[in-house]
Amino acid sequence: MNRWRPATVVALGDTFHDRAAANRLGEEDRDTLSALVGSVDWIWICGNHDPDPPLELGGSGAAEWVCGALTFRHAPQPLPLAGEIAGHMHPCVRLNVGGRRMRRRCFVGDGRRLILPAMGAYAGGLDVFDPAFEHLFQDDPEMWVLGDAEVHPVARDTVCG
Repeated sequence: MNRWRPATVVALGDTFHDRAAANRLGEEDRDTLSALVGSVDWIWICGNHDPDPPLELGGSGAAEWVCGALTFRHAPQPLPLAGEIAGHMHPCVRLNVGGRRMRRRCFVGDGRRLILPAMGAYAGGLDVFDPAFEHLFQDDPEMWVLGDAEVHPVARDTVCG
C-alpha cells in the first residue's frame, strides 16, 4: 500500500476464516490493520467464511461492489459476466519449468472475467483444470502466476494439466 498508494481497496471475502477471527487478532496486528483500513476507502466483500465483515476495523461491507464496468464479488456467478472480478476459488496451476515441477497461485481470466488467487497463508488452492472452472470462461483462460516480486504470464507449454 505504501508503494502503490491506492485510493480504494476491495477485500473479496474470506479475509478471515470465520465470523470471530477479527476478534482474535493481537493488539499490534489489529492496530496495523485498522490503520491500513482507515487510510483508504476500504470495502469488505462478504465471503462464505466471513459473511459479516469486521466493520469494527473500519471500512464498509457489501455483498458486491460495482465500480464503472467492473463488478467485485466473492464468488464468480455461473453465467459469464463481463467485468466480473472474484475470489473464492483460490486458483493454482501446476507448472513444469526447466525440468522442475511446481504449483503456484495464479490469476485466471479470459478478458471478460478475472478470478484472483488467495493471498492468505492458510488458504488452499484449486487447480485451474478442476471441473469447477469449466463453465466460468467462454474461451481458454490466460493464467498469471505470482512470483516473489512480480506477476508472470504462464506459457501453455509449461502447464501440467
